[in-house]
Amino acid sequence: MKKILLASIIVLVSFIIIVLSLGLKTKNIYDTKDLIGKQISELDLKYLNEDRTFSTKNLKKNKFTLINFWASWCAPCRKEHKHLISLSKNKNIKIIGINFKDEKSKANKFIKEMGNPFDIIASDSDGKASVSFGVYGIPETILVNNDLVVIKKYIGPIDQKDVKKILKLVGQNE
Repeated sequence: MKKILLASIIVLVSFIIIVLSLGLKTKNIYDTKDLIGKQISELDLKYLNEDRTFSTKNLKKNKFTLINFWASWCAPCRKEHKHLISLSKNKNIKIIGINFKDEKSKANKFIKEMGNPFDIIASDSDGKASVSFGVYGIPETILVNNDLVVIKKYIGPIDQKDVKKILKLVGQNE
């Protein structure tokens, strides 16, 4: 009986060690680089200030669309905003702002204070739609072409270097 108990304990401990060892070797970093080259999901999002919805399939009429996920409570969003204003002057790009888990009044105040670089502002008040875009934090920005294929994804605030890369990707220099 003692031999069976001892053998059972050894098998159980060995099993636990193997499972833990395999778990430590698994890469658990969430990475969205695999979205590049893939088509975004067609989603309907509510406009921030209108009682109607916006569909991502409408982006097909744009040569390039920059989709920016932002919020009034996001300090890095304030940092990147001037770069979005700069990009909004480019005729090859339409910028869609998706306000993420924010209060409508605070989002409107942010836009009034900082300026509006967005051609359309949609709302994702519960954050569920943003998951379809692979967003797990903000700000995040996705560049798509008229086939709704992701060309580039920026995690974190875009800067002047990113602006130059975006302009190069859309075929227009500053």
